[in-house]
Amino acid sequence: MIQDMVEKSEVIVRDGSDKLLLNLYKHDVPLLVFSAGVGDVLEEVIRQNLKMYDNVRVVSNYLEYNGNGDVIGFKGHLIHTFNKNETAIHNSDYFEHLASRHNILLMGDSIGDCHMADGCPDPEIVLKIGFLNHGVERLMDKYLDLYDIVLLENETMDVANALLREIL
Repeated sequence: MIQDMVEKSEVIVRDGSDKLLLNLYKHDVPLLVFSAGVGDVLEEVIRQNLKMYDNVRVVSNYLEYNGNGDVIGFKGHLIHTFNKNETAIHNSDYFEHLASRHNILLMGDSIGDCHMADGCPDPEIVLKIGFLNHGVERLMDKYLDLYDIVLLENETMDVANALLREIL
């Protein structure tokens, strides 16, 4: 059902996302995708439009099904814009995998997203890129306070890819 819905949808991923995922995979850099959306859908979007490499983990709201395959709710605690942070994965094996990592490239498109690295133990560097897609005049000052780089109505991963080319 979800596979068909995604196939029929007009979802668009940011240009350059494929290069970003491939580059991170080639350099064995973990990619943690936090989403307050539906994880089942997000993973299917990645599978159909990009590639789900083994360094990618999605932390999101996953549907729970009964024995008949009917959706009966969500698994675990709901993730929303203001609780998307590292504490959501503290009890997972993936958290142990991230424990030795001390640099974070955080990308978000909401005010709450800038806190996604909160709870990470002793990060050395957290570079925050904010995608300001709407309400530019109203939100610009707030985004400039919260993010290191603010991209206006930018539907690409060009800046992230350029940064990674210099770093990796």
